[in-house]
Amino acid sequence: METVLTLKDSIDYSSGATVSKIITKNKNGSTTLFSFDQGQNLSEHTAPFDASVLILEGTCEISIAGEPHLLSEGQLITMPANVSHALEAVSPFKMLLIMIRE
Repeated sequence: METVLTLKDSIDYSSGATVSKIITKNKNGSTTLFSFDQGQNLSEHTAPFDASVLILEGTCEISIAGEPHLLSEGQLITMPANVSHALEAVSPFKMLLIMIRE
């Protein structure tokens, strides 16, 4: 059965926390919704394949290989495979993480 989602309404904020909700996941990749309260972050790490982030609401800073990028609603950035990246919530924000394996 097919379901139509309004992405930014499909996940809520939690005070002082990060929330995730898997939308799809299979051997080829995944799509996951995240909400971050202001000041929450993901520390620097790498992934073995490209990952794209679509900002659904709010503002965040994503650093890729040490270069900061300020993103807001409607913007998308791709974090290349095996390149360090980190994320911090400038304001409460929601995002869709799209990971596709080669």
